[in-house]
Amino acid sequence: MALCTFTLFLFFSLLSLSTQETQHNTSSLSFSFPLRSLPRSPNTSPSFYSSFVSQTKQNPPIKTLPYNYRSTFKYSMALIVSLPIGTPPQTQQMVLDTGSQLSWIQCHNKTPKKPPPTTAFDPSLSSSFSVLPCTHPLCKPRIPDFTLSTSCDQNRLCHYSYFYADGTYAEGSLVSEKFTFSSSQSTPPLILGCAQDASDDKGILGMNLGRRSFASQAKISKFSYCVPTRQTRPGLPSTGSFYLGENPNSGGFQYISLLTFTQSQTRSPNLDPFAYTVPMQGIRIGNTRLNIPVSAFRPDPSGSGQTMIDSGSEFTYLVDAAYNKVREEIVRLAGPKLKKNYVYGGISDMCFDGSAMEIGRLIGNMVFEFEKGVEIVIDKERVLADVGGGVHCVGIGRSEMLNAASNIVGNFHQQNLWVEFDLANRRVGLGKADCSRSA
Repeated sequence: MALCTFTLFLFFSLLSLSTQETQHNTSSLSFSFPLRSLPRSPNTSPSFYSSFVSQTKQNPPIKTLPYNYRSTFKYSMALIVSLPIGTPPQTQQMVLDTGSQLSWIQCHNKTPKKPPPTTAFDPSLSSSFSVLPCTHPLCKPRIPDFTLSTSCDQNRLCHYSYFYADGTYAEGSLVSEKFTFSSSQSTPPLILGCAQDASDDKGILGMNLGRRSFASQAKISKFSYCVPTRQTRPGLPSTGSFYLGENPNSGGFQYISLLTFTQSQTRSPNLDPFAYTVPMQGIRIGNTRLNIPVSAFRPDPSGSGQTMIDSGSEFTYLVDAAYNKVREEIVRLAGPKLKKNYVYGGISDMCFDGSAMEIGRLIGNMVFEFEKGVEIVIDKERVLADVGGGVHCVGIGRSEMLNAASNIVGNFHQQNLWVEFDLANRRVGLGKADCSRSA
């Protein structure tokens, strides 16, 4: 998208595609916005797919093996993985997003409105590419657990459009394509979005629990990543590790079970049933355990209050009952240093001028507590995020200011952690690591 980083967007509609992400410029937080779809663009070129393969070509079957794939990713505000897609494979950059279901890539438009990115996927070069016609079941108005706004375009292809509240967008056609990890291992054909028009050149790797996520379609039993410490100098992304399948470091992980929901709960208007929802118990700052009721971290009858692990959100967001207690303690510890009458991005009023190290020492470590004694410890050196202009903010936003009443643990608070999503056993594993050195 024309803006260079991704932002978290939450769509809390009944049985909807749970989230899509994009980002703002490098000086902004990752926000959560409601997602709404656009009607099909009347300017969609009828020749966009005219030179694409309209039916899957017949190829010798590739033996499918248990996934054991390791890669690296670049991290600044988002986790950007490069994955081999198609036959032969073309490397595509995608934002690793555990809060999204639909995966999509930027496709080469044969008659572009503007020059396509040099990294755009060219479907005409892949023998395993095919498009979904309007008659495909996914192009019908409502599919259980995958509500997607679609329409038929001039070519009788299944067209989708997403428009995000910050003005970014992605639209194109639903297609079928493989991820080809090696000459002997690939995924089966997966349903993806092939964006012919989007405001960024990076796609989305949707990894939530929905049936149409990459993880579900590829039948991946587990995946994991290690988020390195963020570089303080702009333009120098850090490098982290990403595994599909078993992780050799998992012996040291601590596991927490995902919360499960009844069928009636999944119909709650504010609940995302496909998120990785974890049983958060509380927050400590320094030596003080904050007086936040456990109910603030659990979904209420409307679905508000669930706590999710989301790689696609940059910062952590808390409902007011938790955010207000965090702010009270920050004011108690470092109130004289607060930047007066300053609200960053409309969602955080815990920002400071001056030395981040000095303020970090005043605040101390921050700890997110989960069941079974599992914790995420944020060292005092990483409590504050550099948001530019000499300003540093506690990396926590007020989620209810975004009309998204949920708790979201973002990637800023996953630095120097292995985070494993064990889908087969419905649990999340956490393990401390130096992620810039992890193998």
